[in-house]
Amino acid sequence: MRQTLLLLVAFTASHFVSAQNLPVAKPADAKMKTFIDALMKKMTMEEKIGQLNLPGSGDIVTGQASNSDIGKKIKEGKVGGLFNIKTVAKIKAVQKVAVEESRLKIPMIFGMDVIHGYETVFPIPLGLSCTWDMKAIERTAQIAAQEASADGINWTFSPMVDIARDPRWGRIAEGNGEDPYLGGEIARAMVKGYQGTTGSYKNNNIMACVKHYAMYGAAEAGRDYNTTDMSRVGMFNNYMLPYKAAVEAGVGSVMASFNEVDGIPATGSKFLMTDVLRKQWGFKGFVVTDYTGINEMEAHGMGDLQQVSGLAMRAGIDMDMVGEGFLTTLQKSLKEGKVTVAQIDAACRRILEAKYTLGLFDDPYKYCSEERAAKEVFTDANRAEARQIAAQSFVLLKNQGGILPLQKKGTIALVGPLADAKENMPGTWAVAARFDKAISLFEGLRTVVGDKATIVYTKGSNLDADAKFEERAGMFGKDFKRDMRPAQEIIDEAVNAVKNADVIVAALGESAEMSGESSSRSNIEIPQVQKDLLAALLKTGKPVVLVLFTGRPLAIKSESENVPAILNVWFGGSEAGYAIADVLFGDVNPSGKLTTTFPQNIGQVPIYYNHKNTGRPLGEGKWFEKFRSNYLDVSNDPVYPFGFGLSYSDFYYGSVKLSSNTLKAGGTITASVVVTNNSRVSGKEVVQLYLRDMVGSITRPVKELKGFQKIELKAGESKTVEFKISVNDLKFYNSDLKFVAEPGDFKLFIGGNSRDVKEATFKLL
Repeated sequence: MRQTLLLLVAFTASHFVSAQNLPVAKPADAKMKTFIDALMKKMTMEEKIGQLNLPGSGDIVTGQASNSDIGKKIKEGKVGGLFNIKTVAKIKAVQKVAVEESRLKIPMIFGMDVIHGYETVFPIPLGLSCTWDMKAIERTAQIAAQEASADGINWTFSPMVDIARDPRWGRIAEGNGEDPYLGGEIARAMVKGYQGTTGSYKNNNIMACVKHYAMYGAAEAGRDYNTTDMSRVGMFNNYMLPYKAAVEAGVGSVMASFNEVDGIPATGSKFLMTDVLRKQWGFKGFVVTDYTGINEMEAHGMGDLQQVSGLAMRAGIDMDMVGEGFLTTLQKSLKEGKVTVAQIDAACRRILEAKYTLGLFDDPYKYCSEERAAKEVFTDANRAEARQIAAQSFVLLKNQGGILPLQKKGTIALVGPLADAKENMPGTWAVAARFDKAISLFEGLRTVVGDKATIVYTKGSNLDADAKFEERAGMFGKDFKRDMRPAQEIIDEAVNAVKNADVIVAALGESAEMSGESSSRSNIEIPQVQKDLLAALLKTGKPVVLVLFTGRPLAIKSESENVPAILNVWFGGSEAGYAIADVLFGDVNPSGKLTTTFPQNIGQVPIYYNHKNTGRPLGEGKWFEKFRSNYLDVSNDPVYPFGFGLSYSDFYYGSVKLSSNTLKAGGTITASVVVTNNSRVSGKEVVQLYLRDMVGSITRPVKELKGFQKIELKAGESKTVEFKISVNDLKFYNSDLKFVAEPGDFKLFIGGNSRDVKEATFKLL
């Protein structure tokens, strides 16, 4: 206990902001404070607690609980907001009850899971991260905010920035991969896209909510909602940066995670919600639980509903999603001295401040414009941008013999259970998507080739041999209309159908709902029935292009060895079919780069590029050495490393040059490399910078991403790419949790992925 206290003292002493350095309140802040002070003086304790209650509307169900008598509770001032209700008509009607029929006429906030688009859906976040294009990512959030706000919504439960190193975890699909630096850059871009850049909300901006705080992506065994247990050094160096980046970007709200941290569920962790989030990082917004997060602390063994509700309040939670623990127990806890008036007042104030900042006290119907809803949602312009951005997210993993791009001529056979599955194209967590308007790969190919080529389609196999599994993988109206014939008969039909084809496009992999919340998998290979189909197609001797649909890194060692061309397309959103066709036919040159490591098999998991060395590392280029850290049956190498992605262009990297071999405090050095497009095709390349601290007071990773630039080079063009490196780029959290840079030797790497790099060395003085 004493050691823990000493550690926390060292941690807080080095990070807390002193009172004299706190920013002085701006006039707008003072005006808001005056308004809210006056309002809170009028509020009863019941009405204050009511502001902390966030029931679900029942319009769109995302969990297992529901709330009843919502209208009555709104009139009584017992509801602060609603989530997952959509359309101007519905939201306007509910808001009218709040501002015309409740005693104090306090407007409500309306939230929704706008995760990767609203009705115009963009690639799943994991796919979107593979663009490495911050402007494009910001633009997706901007369009999502425009559409959602036009339909009455003013708050989104996004961005999800959980770092994930275990592909078994289904919600890896919702995040940005395994790297904290890249995750932080994306967090900033998403917050900016949703909330705008002016510091105040226009009617086409919505409040963002960074989630899931904290370390939800580190669940043991990759099983959703499971325990998270790690050192605080690991926590701060590998997982916390993206949440902090969102706070620095001004995110309006934060969502607590389901998992436990240091033996306490995050929803009840004062360390996370108050000591770090508010005191260390200076967060001024409000904290909301995840769906029934307070109630679930009972199952964790933290007490009954009153006890866990009090725990959450004392920790720094402001709003209770769905569970109504605050609503039903806080007054009793207040009488018993288990929570204080000051704690309830602080939570209430933060909710009211959010509503004030959104402009709802000035105009409760600010986001309720029938005209905007009719003109700004699912527009042709938005869909065109979705198509263009989706094409940037696809990762070309293999292209043996230059099979791709395909020519728009002859006969193209399209085979596979994902080939004509338009409802799956938007991917998981696309709750507002117009699935009937989504573009399948079959439709995309037919449209893009027109009458220049013949497209022959056959399903070829079911999604999985197990009908029950396929049912679970086809939830929310994304079923596959199962073929009840024997599997071999379906495969034979496909083989017969491709006899006259010039090339085969095999659309295989996962369904949309094989990843996402509560969709963990213990086997991350392509389902066997699809592998059998692929083997039969390869036996025909015809060129085969695997179009791989997935919400996670898959173990595709066999496919990588035997299939000549592989294009990973994730789930590309509303316009996925068109975007995939654009890349297959070369109208768009692929430029996506992996943001997660692809393992050879499940036994390598967790596997990630920024690992640490052991005391007995395996020799470079070797598979096995006795008494070294390796496997008997497989090498340590991934199938595809972090940052990997091919192009129809061929990029050559020159040697790395440094402006100096020494770096002093307060100074910078510049690393440069000449990148040349040695092909006849213009293309985009993500130039990546990695660093390694060679000697530290604690062990350091073998590589850490510290910068990247996405450049475009014309055929034959060369460009010098420069990175400026300062002491801040070398900092890390040491064993005392102090954020420091230590003098010594460093290696610097630049390349097109984390494996294939050119290097140089320098010294920090």
